[in-house]
Amino acid sequence: MKRLITIVLTATLAIASVYAQQTPIKMTFSGTGAGSTVDLKQPNTNTGEENVAGDGTLGSFTFRIVEASANAPQPSSTCSGLYFPNVSGAGLFRFQDGSLLIVTITQGGDCIDFVHLVAHCTWTFKINGGTGRFQNASGVLTLTETTLPALADGSGNPVFFSETGQFTGTISGLPDDGYQAVLR
Repeated sequence: MKRLITIVLTATLAIASVYAQQTPIKMTFSGTGAGSTVDLKQPNTNTGEENVAGDGTLGSFTFRIVEASANAPQPSSTCSGLYFPNVSGAGLFRFQDGSLLIVTITQGGDCIDFVHLVAHCTWTFKINGGTGRFQNASGVLTLTETTLPALADGSGNPVFFSETGQFTGTISGLPDDGYQAVLR
């Protein structure tokens, strides 16, 4: 009986350590951004949407996000242009194996330089699990991106943008099923 308890305890600890392991993440991407028809019902905000694709630590992926940012710029000690903070938003990664990873914005925003027509965006995401290999995933990812106007409306206002950047951070809860060995 004592031996059986030891075996069960050892197996439980081994499984827990697999799911507790943090994997560092670095993924690069490019794609597009524009206003969104999705209404997040946040007062005094504009809703935007990005669709990007990339590759990195977890493999090839696409990523779609819908986010609401403040209509009016806010003070920022890190932005020399106009800073528009994110109010809410969520995104979905789809990986080549069909697994989905769900994230929500916890902080960040866009620093827009209207003189040079470029935005530098930094957003922090909480990982909220997903499907397939991300079913038990948790962690934090940070997006850093550069946004450039690609198309303007009839009044000259940019309405469609190019997006390039990267995600960095850590993820926990990945199963050790052989794929994890590739990440180490």
